[in-house]
Amino acid sequence: MSDFTELVDLAGSRLGGVALVANDEFFAPKESLLLESEPVWREGEYTDRGKWMDGWETRRRREPGHDWCLVRLGLAGIVRGVVVDTSHFRGNFPEACSIEGASLDADPPLEAGAGDARFRELLPRTPLAGNTRNLFPIAVGRRVTHLVLRIYPDGGVARLRVHGEVDPDWSRHAPGAEIDLAAVENGGRVLDASDMFFGHRHHLIYPDPPLGMFDGWETKRRRGPGHDWAVVELGAPGRIRRVEVDTRFFKGNAPGACSLEGAALASWRSGRPEWRELLPRRSLAADARQEFAGELLAHEPVSHARFNIYPDGGVARLRLFGLPEPTA
Repeated sequence: MSDFTELVDLAGSRLGGVALVANDEFFAPKESLLLESEPVWREGEYTDRGKWMDGWETRRRREPGHDWCLVRLGLAGIVRGVVVDTSHFRGNFPEACSIEGASLDADPPLEAGAGDARFRELLPRTPLAGNTRNLFPIAVGRRVTHLVLRIYPDGGVARLRVHGEVDPDWSRHAPGAEIDLAAVENGGRVLDASDMFFGHRHHLIYPDPPLGMFDGWETKRRRGPGHDWAVVELGAPGRIRRVEVDTRFFKGNAPGACSLEGAALASWRSGRPEWRELLPRRSLAADARQEFAGELLAHEPVSHARFNIYPDGGVARLRLFGLPEPTA
């Protein structure tokens, strides 16, 4: 997974990311920074403060200094790259930005964005281009829960994406408790999929209920032999006991059937997986939540699962409940 944008957006508002405070948001609110939707342009629309912009925008600075926004990530993790998106900001984008991060047990004081020794540099001051998705890989490999986006000296940013690997807090789970091993909040990742024409694979393991047909994984109509699939790396190796397949909102385009396979791998790139059947092919209902438990075949712990749909279609959510293997 060389493209860091293929990793989950740890700061996304859908996953609980919050823009806690900004030193200035005169023209456009900080909350827009973390919206999952792509930024839009509304020709000719103005507010009583100026042109309506889809993002966070500060006033023109007339004194030394710079502007900043303090963000709590929705999911703590290792940041691998950020996207500072200045779409539609042409004559009003910042000339540069920098980012600092910290791993904290609670929200810092709201004035922490002005300066807090616990925040360490993730991205040094770096030039920005206007009306552009500015992509910056991050080489610092430490856990982050909060970050500060600094813009120099002022201006507007449409969206901030913080892509990385979730580093879950396992202490919040009771010992021996059954959990969703595939859930993004537990470190699950959808590594690959045969097709994502209508809906992205990441939606499969989102924590919240689906919002509509747009909020799921959906493939194009298959016109040849074969079937579609998605590969999930579990947050921790374990034995899957229950499978929930949620096709809500998919009515005329749900798959006809599904199955599940598993493999124990050191990593996804460690070689050709030897998939073994966990759930034999079973019929699926449209616009429904279905659970499969008694049909699951006995198996050893697995680290990866391949979810197959026949022949194509859309699934909103996939839950793989089970017991994580004890760590040494």
